[in-house]
Amino acid sequence: MSQQINTAFVNQFSANIQMLSQQMGSRLRDTVDVETITGEKAFFEQVGSAAAVERTSRHADTPMMETPHSRRMVTMRDFEYADLIDQQDRLKLLIDPTSSYSKAAAASIGRKMDDVIIAAMGGNAFTGQSGGTTVALPSTQKIAHGSTGLTIAKLLQSKKMLDSKDVDPSIKRYFVCSPEQMEDLLNTTQITSIDFNTVRALVNGQISEFLGFTFVQSNRLTADGSNRLCYAYAEDGIKMAMGAEPKARIEERADKSYATQVYYCASFSAVRMEEVKVVEVACAE
Repeated sequence: MSQQINTAFVNQFSANIQMLSQQMGSRLRDTVDVETITGEKAFFEQVGSAAAVERTSRHADTPMMETPHSRRMVTMRDFEYADLIDQQDRLKLLIDPTSSYSKAAAASIGRKMDDVIIAAMGGNAFTGQSGGTTVALPSTQKIAHGSTGLTIAKLLQSKKMLDSKDVDPSIKRYFVCSPEQMEDLLNTTQITSIDFNTVRALVNGQISEFLGFTFVQSNRLTADGSNRLCYAYAEDGIKMAMGAEPKARIEERADKSYATQVYYCASFSAVRMEEVKVVEVACAE
């Protein structure tokens, strides 16, 4: 065999582009209250609780009650993603990357939705007639890390905090945490034992529901030092305002030598509607 045959060796290239590991879209949008709005700012009206009075005599005057009103404000935010594929790039590639670029763009907008929702959970909310009053999540709605990860005790405390504030139990409740907290729970007997939980967590290695919470796993939660800030919340405790659903445009740009531009945009924001419907749970990692 010729010693020079290696000059005839060929390289084979795949005709497909593989997407690297990444969160494909939003995981939290379907867990909050979403409303389509028009305008730069949106105001959401709220009515609080009022006490009835006992009637003690016949023909008494009709009592007039003061029904408490409040509102929350959200300011819309615009998000964009764009990338170019030059005509010359297509000549040098065996594949057309346009479809993969489009998937990456859509995924990035979805992840940004989760970032905005998470920021609304633990950040400042804006209330008042013109939205000029800032409301922070109070310390009474926060569970300290206690040098422990996510425990059954913290889940029970979260449930108690929601229940003690008369949060309607018919409203769906969620708990968002990172894989680290999922591991904490999967190492807990009450989660994995059929005696405590009808969901056999060790069978599929994930937790769907426990103590009335539907669990959502996210790698986008904020870290406070060595602690991860997780959240228990009622679905209508967070309002997501959608000004414009994600829109895609894939077209040539004459100003860029007729390169193909993959463009995505969306307009949205989020606000915490009621402090008692959100519980911040710090978990040591």
